[in-house]
Amino acid sequence: MGSKGTSKTIIILLVEDDEGHAKLITRALKGVEVPQKIFWVADGEEALDYLFHHRNYEDKAKSPRPDWIILDLRLPKRDGQEVLKKIKKSAKLKSIPVVVITSSQNKEDEAQAYANYANSYLLKSSDFQEFSGMIQEAGSYWLIWNQRENVGM
Repeated sequence: MGSKGTSKTIIILLVEDDEGHAKLITRALKGVEVPQKIFWVADGEEALDYLFHHRNYEDKAKSPRPDWIILDLRLPKRDGQEVLKKIKKSAKLKSIPVVVITSSQNKEDEAQAYANYANSYLLKSSDFQEFSGMIQEAGSYWLIWNQRENVGM
């Protein structure tokens, strides 16, 4: 990640319970010109199963370590804040950038996300074009322009 022109396929874990939002995010990320594979999970428990290789995700070939995580806050089973805490407390996962994407304008949610070491906090827009553009710009930043070491990869 972080080098323009890379040929490595970037693995993205999208944690989003709204299928419509998941499809929109996936479509918007296709506009980012970097090889990528998106894995979508629909709740917090499934996200943790994927990341820690439990239940249906024991086969690491089917649940590769993500290079970037897009995380909704309002999730069934386990909320996004709990998922974020577990990611950032894991020695193997804490270096993965996590971008929180939410419709919550609650400042306490934002403060808690940053206290839990979210790398970014983005508000979902109800405007399709604006939301799509925001996702593309965030994708360009995290997948192309952001320079980071391959810590733990």
